[in-house]
Amino acid sequence: MMKTRRDFVKLTALAAIGTIPFNGMSNPLFRSLSELKTDLDVSIFSKHLQFLDYESTGSMAAEMGFSGVDLTVRPKGHVEPKNVIEILPKAIQAIQKGGSLCKMITTSIESISNPLDVDIIKTAAQENVEFYRTNWFGYKEEISMQESLIGYAEEVRKLGELNKEAGIIGCYQNHVGVHVGASFWEIKKILETVDPKYFGTQYDIRHAAVEGGISWKNGLRLLQSHIKVIVLKDYLWKQINGTWKLVNVPIGEGMVDFDTYFKLLKKYGLKPPVSLHLEYDLGGAEKGNRTISVDKKVVYDAMKKDLKAINILWKKA
Repeated sequence: MMKTRRDFVKLTALAAIGTIPFNGMSNPLFRSLSELKTDLDVSIFSKHLQFLDYESTGSMAAEMGFSGVDLTVRPKGHVEPKNVIEILPKAIQAIQKGGSLCKMITTSIESISNPLDVDIIKTAAQENVEFYRTNWFGYKEEISMQESLIGYAEEVRKLGELNKEAGIIGCYQNHVGVHVGASFWEIKKILETVDPKYFGTQYDIRHAAVEGGISWKNGLRLLQSHIKVIVLKDYLWKQINGTWKLVNVPIGEGMVDFDTYFKLLKKYGLKPPVSLHLEYDLGGAEKGNRTISVDKKVVYDAMKKDLKAINILWKKA
């Protein structure tokens, strides 16, 4: 009898594509593996595994204990947008063959006026992907910031309509910097006209804490009803050569108050799917490099360590 979590995920994935019958947990095999389920549904961001092929990505994700893969479908990603119709189905099938699921993708989607964006949405939906993350919007110099937000709200509304038709949910990530979405109120504005069932936010606590300081709790309260997926990662401010800079660190070793954050998620009744990002130095894997300068085990060990930290912190909160 197979007794690894990888076998459990693999059987679930095969059942999802109709390769084996799936009758729930009544099967003795599934009962024997039920204790291996994690408290959170955590996918690994495939940006950090782009040195692997699709099947190996699925295999390693399952072996490390992840429930799935957040697949990069964007320029220089695991799947190039121009090849999405042909390659994305093959990529997802290979990930499933490796033992993982792919319920979320990270994309360069911006507008239904771009045929490639439409192709990504429709193809992903056909392959039973549940969520996609868009690109970030930039403020336009020729119009006011308020007018830019109104325009992007219209783009999001149209994306939401296409999402409803296709059967998929879009997400916009809050992110540090000068793009739309560094402020929680910007995201609230661009979401105000879209059907919330088909478009929401991918809430990133690392970026929220950097931009929001102590007030990130207000931002979470503002956006909590719009959260579809969350990103987990951590950071520190460090003085380097006399200049304060953001430095990414493993989960639980930085300034993100995970205890308070997880308590608030539980208070709001939220347990959304998770995408784990590792942006600290991993020999280029943190940047999505196809060739890395460290042994693959270094990357895998870091991923397992962060996943373990997430589960401990979630249970403790």
